[in-house]
Amino acid sequence: MTDHRPWRGVLVATALPLTDDLCVDHDRYAEHCAWLVANGCDGVVPNGSLGEYQVLTPDERAGVVETAVAAIGGERVVPGVAAYGSAEARRWTEHAAEAGCRAVMLLPPNAYRADERSVLAHYAEVAGAGLPVVAYNNPVDTKVDLVPELLARLHGEGYVHAVKEFSGDVRRAYRIAELAPELDLLAGADDVLLELAVAGAKGWVAGYPNALPRSCAELYRAAAVGDLATALPLYRQLHPLLRWDSRVEFVQAIKRSMDLAGRYGGPCRPPRVPLLPEQEAAVRAATEKALAAGLA
Repeated sequence: MTDHRPWRGVLVATALPLTDDLCVDHDRYAEHCAWLVANGCDGVVPNGSLGEYQVLTPDERAGVVETAVAAIGGERVVPGVAAYGSAEARRWTEHAAEAGCRAVMLLPPNAYRADERSVLAHYAEVAGAGLPVVAYNNPVDTKVDLVPELLARLHGEGYVHAVKEFSGDVRRAYRIAELAPELDLLAGADDVLLELAVAGAKGWVAGYPNALPRSCAELYRAAAVGDLATALPLYRQLHPLLRWDSRVEFVQAIKRSMDLAGRYGGPCRPPRVPLLPEQEAAVRAATEKALAAGLA
């Protein structure tokens, strides 16, 4: 664990356990965070899209961060602070600092297709709260693309220290390294982890360790040091699951794999709906194959 750069290593974008009546189960969440760290992960990212932050109340969202910090320590918790407004995102960053966190993760403005000036102003406002900011580039969902040139500008202004790269375009790793060599690249999509690790990623903001933390951590660590003899067979075995991280139903799929692996995934809040039968069958088959291969 690198305290002054808590975004390095395997950070799990945590799924959030909900009870049958869709209340946040804080006891289960605390146990889950501790279990992930005990099984080789470096920290957690609560209140990301996998954590269903968009459908949490403000009290619930604050409580999730505080639960994670109490369970594993603030130096291991990098909360998502995305919000429609910059002032609200800054307030979530201030809350993270008060809770003991040492960095936050921030999407660009996501209520509309923001232009470059708006993106710069958004990150400037949140960076003003004083915690290091990890940018989160997810042009598929936000319709705002933090291209390498824009990331270099954000980094050059001191607004961001790292980027979770979810575009799926692994060629960007090399362009980012050329334009902003001190900006830490983090793999943001599970199904391009190997390619980005080989390209120099300093961390992985990951989904599938929620279900299979040991094998995912082993995969990342082997890939990060160029041990392809270990990493490539693991990646091939895990890829039928990892690719669900880039699909619309990623929350439901990962929670279902957790259930099958003997963890508690549980339900999602609306508007997310259960997997279709054929989707559930595909997730089940891939998960059971991974479990049979000893990847739990």
